[in-house]
Amino acid sequence: MNDFQPMRTSEEATADRPWLASLVGVHDANTITLDLTRFVAGVHYEAGNLLQPRNVVKSGLPLGQIAATGLFAPYAGPTSEVQTVTVTGTPTGGTYTLTFSGQTTAAIPFNATAAQVKTALENLSNVEAGEITVTGGPHPGTAMSVTFGGQFMGDDVAAMTATGSLTGGSTPGVTIGTATAGGAATATDGTQIFAGFLATESMFAPGSTKTTGALLWHGEVFAAKCPIPFDPTDVASVAPGVSIHYR
Repeated sequence: MNDFQPMRTSEEATADRPWLASLVGVHDANTITLDLTRFVAGVHYEAGNLLQPRNVVKSGLPLGQIAATGLFAPYAGPTSEVQTVTVTGTPTGGTYTLTFSGQTTAAIPFNATAAQVKTALENLSNVEAGEITVTGGPHPGTAMSVTFGGQFMGDDVAAMTATGSLTGGSTPGVTIGTATAGGAATATDGTQIFAGFLATESMFAPGSTKTTGALLWHGEVFAAKCPIPFDPTDVASVAPGVSIHYR
């Protein structure tokens, strides 16, 4: 880790960083260079505006190091499970249910929206609010994607099953598919190895491909308050020297 130049950061610089659990280790942050081609607007950084034209990379981002270049990019740990729900046969009425890990939802309309499917799943006793993201739809014309986060983040979760009571159309039914299997890191370029967190916000001009930052590799972090979802229990590979504790 210490092949980087040490970077001193002031205690005042810890303002607006709710993910940082303590100041321990902040003074041990190291200067790094970020590969901005790997960062996504609205996810990893906030785009500038007329009053403040520079883009701002969010502090608290988990990072990995690209082996071929030595530059740093967003950590690419285990993927979260994404399953699809498709209503087939163009039904004109009826309902269906989804069963996940032994729990079955209330009846879901044949023409449900993504919001309705999300609510049905989050009403299960084994799912907490905010742990499920549903996109796509509405049924029956368009499939929906169900992404498992929260306690299921980065896990290979059990496949849902569906039971339909659909009417009309031509042999209507509901199928479940796996769009992305959870639990495995898809990156092989080094970013699948956790290297630490971006200690402070980093600003850059639009069009830039690189900028400097500070790597927090020793300290305490509130994982639940990181700017993007991060589950430390899913981290299988950690760079040498990294010592991060979580609350």
